Amino acid sequence: MKKVLILEDEVSIRSFVVINLNRAGYEVLEAGTGMEALEKLKEHPDVGVAILDIMLPDIDGFEVCRNIRATDKKIGIIMLTARSQEMDKVTGLMTGADDYMTKPFSPAELTARIDALYRRIGSDTQSDSVELTQGPFVLNTRNRTLDKEGKRIKLTQVEYAIMKLFMQNPGRALSREDILTTVWGRDYDGELKIVDVNIRRLRIKIEDDTANPVYITTVWGFGYKWGV
Repeated sequence: MKKVLILEDEVSIRSFVVINLNRAGYEVLEAGTGMEALEKLKEHPDVGVAILDIMLPDIDGFEVCRNIRATDKKIGIIMLTARSQEMDKVTGLMTGADDYMTKPFSPAELTARIDALYRRIGSDTQSDSVELTQGPFVLNTRNRTLDKEGKRIKLTQVEYAIMKLFMQNPGRALSREDILTTVWGRDYDGELKIVDVNIRRLRIKIEDDTANPVYITTVWGFGYKWGV
């Protein structure tokens, strides 16, 4: 059974999420503090998606996210926040989250987001195309890895999906809507800004000079283009 971790200090919200995810067929692990969540993930390395609240009694959800990403690049992470400030969303994504949801949220929408992350995790397991090579980059679609000049670049699932899309469409201008639909799914109802923040995060990892990107360039008023 697919495993999900829910980190939420409000018992009523956590129980509500657990009930709905159990109905959707997921095995759910619960945590009320950041440290408890990190311990649960050590005990259960097969957790595929973690749902992290931001406001916690010990360390905040951003710090939990950073700790997870320091050792696990493949797990899907969704941030939950009661606040709608733009900075919370950007901070969550820049620390390594794949997605965010603002409370109150629909349990059906949360389940759909988790389903999408799990589909992304297993999307290349039957892939016949093993490597995409362009310039200094080699993307292995079976191992889901990216190397630049022989050095491994650690990617999250979302970053990998964006790189795969770019390298399958070299020189083609891709709109933000194209990227959002391909990477997050047609039913995703989040904001386009999630694309921009993930591109910013990806540039930090692959560009020699993030102030003057040469691999992922901006097509002003439209989207982005990959070129090597």
